[in-house]
Amino acid sequence: QVQPVESGGGLVQAGGSLRLSCAASGRTFSRYFMGWFRQAPGKEREFVAAIGGSGSTTWYADSVRGRFTISRDNAKNTVYLQMNSLKPEDTAVYYCNVVVWQTTSWTTPYDYWGQGTQVTVSS
Repeated sequence: QVQPVESGGGLVQAGGSLRLSCAASGRTFSRYFMGWFRQAPGKEREFVAAIGGSGSTTWYADSVRGRFTISRDNAKNTVYLQMNSLKPEDTAVYYCNVVVWQTTSWTTPYDYWGQGTQVTVSS
């Protein structure tokens, strides 16, 4: 089972950029679709972006499309989320995990979630 560890969060002004990293254990990392989710205070966790095993196919939530880019380096068992043009509404704890498409949305088949990384965007 892949166990992710997120890093790279911080405090940034609106319009700024951050790059999040997700290091995942497991020898079969490249077999998994990976995704980023986020959870703002008082809100449910929501899907942000997903990437196929080879890295050639990506998907994004409408709220981040054109501003965020997901990528992966299978040699390093790492997934990245480049976040540009950040907005205060992007403030949340960001998590990564294995993802699957289930009926109408991306979700994770696992119960395990890492600690996430906090992103705070000031106006």
